[in-house]
Amino acid sequence: MRLPKLFILLAWCVAFVAAAPSVRAADDQVLTAAITALAEGKFKERAAAIAALAELGDPRAARALEALGNGDLFERKADGAVFIATKDGRDYKLFNPITGEAAGEAGRREVGKIRVNNSIRRDVSAAMGALTMLSPDPKVRAEAADQVFKSGDPSAIELLDMAIEREQDAALKQAFVEARAVAVLASDADEADKLAAVEVLVARRDREASSKLSEVALSGDGAVPTAAAQGVERIEQALLLWDVAQNIWYGISLGSVLLLAAIGLAITFGVMGVINMAHGEMVMLGAYSTYVVQEVFRASFPGAFDYSLFVAVPVAFLVAGAFGVALERGVIRWLYGRPLETLLATWGLSLVLQQMVRSTFGPTNREVGTPTWMSGTVEIGGLLLTSNRIAIVVFAALVFIALLLVIKYTSFGLQMRAVTQNRRMANAVGIRSGWVDAMTFGLGSAIAGMGGVALSQIDNVSPNLGQSYIIDSFLVVVFGGVGNLWGTLFGAMTLGIANKFLEPYAGAVLGKIVILVAVILFIQKRPRGLFALKGRAVEA
Repeated sequence: MRLPKLFILLAWCVAFVAAAPSVRAADDQVLTAAITALAEGKFKERAAAIAALAELGDPRAARALEALGNGDLFERKADGAVFIATKDGRDYKLFNPITGEAAGEAGRREVGKIRVNNSIRRDVSAAMGALTMLSPDPKVRAEAADQVFKSGDPSAIELLDMAIEREQDAALKQAFVEARAVAVLASDADEADKLAAVEVLVARRDREASSKLSEVALSGDGAVPTAAAQGVERIEQALLLWDVAQNIWYGISLGSVLLLAAIGLAITFGVMGVINMAHGEMVMLGAYSTYVVQEVFRASFPGAFDYSLFVAVPVAFLVAGAFGVALERGVIRWLYGRPLETLLATWGLSLVLQQMVRSTFGPTNREVGTPTWMSGTVEIGGLLLTSNRIAIVVFAALVFIALLLVIKYTSFGLQMRAVTQNRRMANAVGIRSGWVDAMTFGLGSAIAGMGGVALSQIDNVSPNLGQSYIIDSFLVVVFGGVGNLWGTLFGAMTLGIANKFLEPYAGAVLGKIVILVAVILFIQKRPRGLFALKGRAVEA
């Protein structure tokens, strides 16, 4: 009789799993024996064999279970071996139920189909779920927990209890606990269990938990719907605070982008009073420098691609800085004191630079890759921080600090401050203001080029890249105070955060218009911005 043999196999499997310190793949002999047991006995014994196979927690068993549910699992009559079989004319092609490899052919009289009914199919479906929950692969277990959380299938509660008991990873165990809470709320469990499940979902404090509790709150009257409704209110209050924090973070990241784009403009505008409409093209040149560096890495050093940005930053600094010096020496030096002509000349130069890039690289967007260390997301409670934005905020802070140190502690910085405060007196004491102008313009352009490296990670690299930031850059500089770095920092962060708080209510375009009008009204009262420079020449 085959029944005792089945019970022995069941007992062996349970003992094997209980003795294991964690869920692990069964060896081939045990798995083969468990699959062979699917052909033993009648439907009741077959259901027990399915449960025993799920107990092993070996994902390789999924192939055999799926074939059983589809009616493709056969037993060879000669030796009782089990195979996956497909019809091939009047015969069958046999496949190994573990590996899927071809295992020969058999006549239709040599094999017999392992029969299933609707109950067995349900058992197969549950076993497939168990195999994913008990899989050795953490990713598979995480996906299983997420699927149960979304479906809320009450039939998965027992499997979830088993998974919770065996799970060693704290985060995955919590995911199973939350999935079980959803399943309990959809089941006929008693009121105490459902109230405990509500508290589990409230502790999760996210939109998905709120949605699940809302369904329960609308299901009728009683203690559980009432507790669910109160839980939804608690979650929404917590989410409101996280939304504020998220908008502040978005504003800081946008402010960092604006700071990188505007800080160079603040230097050139403050020292020389030049309205440089080609400043955005310096940002664009930095972005294209990044693209060229990455193409070199892709072609010559593909294994070191993650380090390409560390090379792109100094390359962009030098390229944009060289263009800036050439622009100042070739055009702008002849137009000092003539702001309208300077504006028109630099606007024309911006068109020339755009067309030069179009002719060299084409008018379409260019792909700039993101290193692996800048990919992914960091989650802090309900706050989502993308790695590339974190990197840009840190980069902007480093550039700002480095620029402050250069201006305060180097001889070039001292000369630049002297020319800013009183150009005539600086000339009188031997400072070459023309050289300072050229180097200052080059430094401002070089910083814009480094800003282009950062922008290439979050925006399209195209000939029009700089045009998207030139107006915002001028707004930041005028609002913060011309030539004042701290004012530029404050202005960038203020406008960035204000923009992100306005966007959900006014939209992106109308939000920018509101910011523009507010800045115009502000400079009516304080024409020199928040942090105005001091000096005889400035005040004259």
